[in-house]
Amino acid sequence: MRILILGAGKMGSFFVDLLSFEHEMAVYDTNPQRLRFLYNTQRFTSLDEVDAFNPEFVINAVSLKYTLQAFDDLLPHISKDCILSDISSVKTGFKEYYERSGHRYVSSHPMFGPTFANLGDLSRENAILINEGEYMGRVFFRDLYSRLGLNVKELSFAEHDETMSYSLSIPFVSTFVFSAVMKHQDTPGTTFKRHMKIARGVLSEDDTLLREILFNPHTKPKVERIRTELKELIQIIDNRDEEAMTAYLTKIRKNIES
Repeated sequence: MRILILGAGKMGSFFVDLLSFEHEMAVYDTNPQRLRFLYNTQRFTSLDEVDAFNPEFVINAVSLKYTLQAFDDLLPHISKDCILSDISSVKTGFKEYYERSGHRYVSSHPMFGPTFANLGDLSRENAILINEGEYMGRVFFRDLYSRLGLNVKELSFAEHDETMSYSLSIPFVSTFVFSAVMKHQDTPGTTFKRHMKIARGVLSEDDTLLREILFNPHTKPKVERIRTELKELIQIIDNRDEEAMTAYLTKIRKNIES
C-alpha cells in the first residue's frame, strides 16, 4: 500500500521506520532537516510532490495545532479514494471534520508518546482505536498495534476525549501544580527527583498539545475534583487530625490498587 506520513517529528518518524519495509512509503515535512535520516522512503518538502505519489492511505502525525490544517492543505493533492487517519491525543471536532471531507477515515491514539515510552519495547503500553469510520482502516491499525504488543481498546470519539480527561488532564494538572510550587533542591530525595523527571518530560511537550488537553470539554470537572480533594486535605492538616488522615490515606490507596 502507498502510505504518506504527514510530519517527520518523533511519532511521524517512528511510523515511517515501522512501515517502510512492508509498504511503499513517503513522508512530507516542510522542514528538510527532519527528513535527513529517514530510510527507505520518499521524502517530500512540497505538497506538489504528493500528486505523483498518489497515496492510498495518509497518517497525519503533525502537532495537534496543525492537524486539521494539514489535512486541508493536503486534500487537493490526493484522490477521493485515499483514506485519512490521525493519531492525535485530543479528538474534539475531528469526527465532524472527517465527515465534511468526503473521505473515508480512521482515527487512533497510540498512548506511548516518545517523551516517556521505550519505543523499542511497547509491550506494556496501550492504544485507543476509534470505533467509527472506515472498517479496513481500523483493521490496519489494530493489526499494526497488536504486532507491537500494545493493548488495544476501541472507543468512540466522545468516549476517547472523556478517557483522556482522566489519563492526561489529571496527571498534567498535578504536574503543573508541582512545578508551580517547587524550589530548587541541593539534595533532592528519590521521590522529588522522580517527580522532576516527569515534570520536565510533560513540560517539554508542545504548548498546543498541553493547552488542547486542558481545554478538552471533559477536563474542567476533573480539575475541580482536584481542588475539592486539596481542600479536604488542607483541612485535615490544619486540624492535625490523625484519624481523618488515616482514613484519607486508606481511601486513596484503594484508588491506585490494580
